[in-house]
Amino acid sequence: MVFTRRMAALAAVVLIPLGVAATSFALADSPEPPEVPPQVELDSASPTPTATAPSTRPEPSDEVVSGPPVTDSPADDDDDDDDGDRDPSDDGSDDDGPGDDG
Repeated sequence: MVFTRRMAALAAVVLIPLGVAATSFALADSPEPPEVPPQVELDSASPTPTATAPSTRPEPSDEVVSGPPVTDSPADDDDDDDDGDRDPSDDGSDDDGPGDDG
């Protein structure tokens, strides 16, 4: 059986990840668990904790806030595109084209 390009590609797809995993496993650090002393003694001259200043954040309350007013318009309507107050004789063609600024 001839070793074809297809078999070489399949071998690479399988062997490269296996090689990465094996290298990662071989180089992995397995440290000893730290030794914990059976009892911890504090120095008798250690400073005592001081009381902190009270927080300046406001306390939460149970106040109920009313919701936004109910409208009949769609939620995405920004009300600046209404044409109700426009002059019917104005067709909006005041621009004479590029270069005419006068």
